[in-house]
Formats: sequence, structure tokens, C-alpha cells
Amino acid sequence: MPSDVTPSAALKLADNFVHLGLGASAVSQPPFTGLDWYEGYGARHGGDGAEGRLVSQYEFTTNWDVWEMHPVGAEVVICTAGAMTLLQEMPDGETVTTPLVTGEYAINPPAVWHTADVPERATAIFITAGEGTEHRPR
Repeated sequence: MPSDVTPSAALKLADNFVHLGLGASAVSQPPFTGLDWYEGYGARHGGDGAEGRLVSQYEFTTNWDVWEMHPVGAEVVICTAGAMTLLQEMPDGETVTTPLVTGEYAINPPAVWHTADVPERATAIFITAGEGTEHRPR
């Protein structure tokens, strides 16, 4: 290992998300504290623009209560435990449903509204182009 590289401590992705930024950088984030956390994230990494990606992990026990949309880039959703159904509202108004179980993933295209149904419990990792993300009630 080059002498100017410092290894990272082990962290839980559900608690400390990771920002993938310009120059192939990876930066651990401070502990997630709720929706207000995203304002600080934008201040820390907004300069990476549409090329920045947030890697996060969430556990769900109920259906999402909002739709969301990421206007500047695609989002990868990886189901790592349980099962969930991704719902995508396509530009022509059609709703596409994609069931996901452990080990499967789907891609939310840029500017496509999406939400999820979770029949019991699911854990998922998200790789998100989050700049300009919008939400609306479900």
C-alpha cells in the first residue's frame, strides 16, 4: 500500500453512507440523522454535480409513503435481504412494477418517479445520483 494511503475503519453502511465523487474518490459520511442530513450532504459534495453518487442502505418494514425522482442520473436499487416491489411511473404514464428479492437489482432511469411496496421486510442498497432529487406524496 502506498505510504500516503490511510485505511478506513469498518463502518455500517446503514449508519454512515458513502459519497462516490470526482476523481474516483470515496468519502465516508457522518452518521445519518434524518432528512435534514441531506442538506449537509449537498453542502459537502454539491461541487461534484451530476457525477457524484450517494451509496446508502435502508431497511423497510412498510410501503414507502412517497414517490421520488432523481432528475440528473440513474439510481441502482439492490435488494440485499427480504423482498420489495419497485414501482416506476414512466414518462408516458405507464407504471412498471419490478419485484426484487435478495441479490437482485433494478435501475431507476433519470427523471422517472419511483416508490416501493414492502410486504414484510426488505433491506436495500441505493447508488443514487441525488442532485435535485424531488419527492411527492404517494
